[in-house]
Amino acid sequence: MKTLLPPGWPRPKGYSNGVAASGRLVFTAGVVGWNEEEYFAAEDLVGQFRQVLLNTLAILAEGAAGPQHIVRMTWYVTDRGDYVRNLREIGAVYRELIGRHYPAMAVVVVAGLVEPAARVEIETIAVVPE
Repeated sequence: MKTLLPPGWPRPKGYSNGVAASGRLVFTAGVVGWNEEEYFAAEDLVGQFRQVLLNTLAILAEGAAGPQHIVRMTWYVTDRGDYVRNLREIGAVYRELIGRHYPAMAVVVVAGLVEPAARVEIETIAVVPE
């Protein structure tokens, strides 16, 4: 995987502008912060975010992929203010579970998610070298 940073651009904080990779693709669906019994143990954004990442890593592992293989993430959050207020904690959880690996990312604020209790949903693409 190669991080794409055009000359003269500042290095983004917490994500990459682009990524080039080749290999076997592994995709997740939109993953929400419920547990394996489809129960939301956490009501808050940070708690649900932690569970989303744990769920994502479990799905990726089934495809023989790990956090180092993630090339793209799209995050959907229901409350921009809540997201911004919790950026420090979100970043700490991300680094704890994913490490200092920053794929191309987008965060999109949405009016709601299909699961009414969900505060965040994340889609992930990984590329495993062959």
